[in-house]
Amino acid sequence: MTKYSANPKVDFYFEKAEKWQEELELLRNVALDCHLTEELKWGSPCYTFEKANIVLIHAFKEYCAFLFFKGALMKDSDNILIQQSENVQAARQVRFTSVKDILNTKEFLKNYIYEAAEIEKAGLKVELKKVSEFKIAEEFQEKLNDNSDLKKAFYALTPGRQRAYLLHFSQPKQSKTRETRVEKNIPQILAGKGLND
Repeated sequence: MTKYSANPKVDFYFEKAEKWQEELELLRNVALDCHLTEELKWGSPCYTFEKANIVLIHAFKEYCAFLFFKGALMKDSDNILIQQSENVQAARQVRFTSVKDILNTKEFLKNYIYEAAEIEKAGLKVELKKVSEFKIAEEFQEKLNDNSDLKKAFYALTPGRQRAYLLHFSQPKQSKTRETRVEKNIPQILAGKGLND
C-alpha cells in the first residue's frame, strides 16, 4: 500500500502484472504522491483530478508508460513526451524500461502531473481534427454513395466513432483488405454502434 489513497479495486492490475511489476508500482506511487484519485478505467489504473482524467498507467511488451490525456497541450520542457502514432491527437506517453528510468525522472513526472492538473483547472481542450479532415477510403465512399441508409447511419454516429471507422478502413494497403473491413462493419454501423461496441 502507498501512503496515499490507493484504490483496492485497482490492486489486481499491479498484482497480475507479469512484466514491469516493480516499475508499475513505482508509477502508481508517483501518481498517488500527487494526490490524484485512483480509478480503474479501460482496464487500467487511471488517475483523476476533480473527476478529470490526468494520467493512465499502462504496460506493453517493450515498455510501461504514463499516458497524459492532454499531453499535446503540455510544455514538455524535458522533452520526454511521445506521440504514440500520427493518429493520436491529444494523448502523449512517457515510456519506461527500468526502475532506474522512473527514479531518474520522478520529479519531472510530478511536475508534469501538476501541469496536467492545471490544464484541467483552466478548462483547456485539445483542438481535434474534424471528421471531414480524415481521409475516407475509396471502398467505403462507394458504399456510402450507393446506400443512403448506411450514409445516414454513419453520419449519425458520434465524431469519435466516425473517426475510428475511417482510420480502421483506411489503414490496410490493399484494396481487397479495405473492402473486407468495410463489408464486415456495415451491420455494426447500421445498428448505430462504434467499431469496438
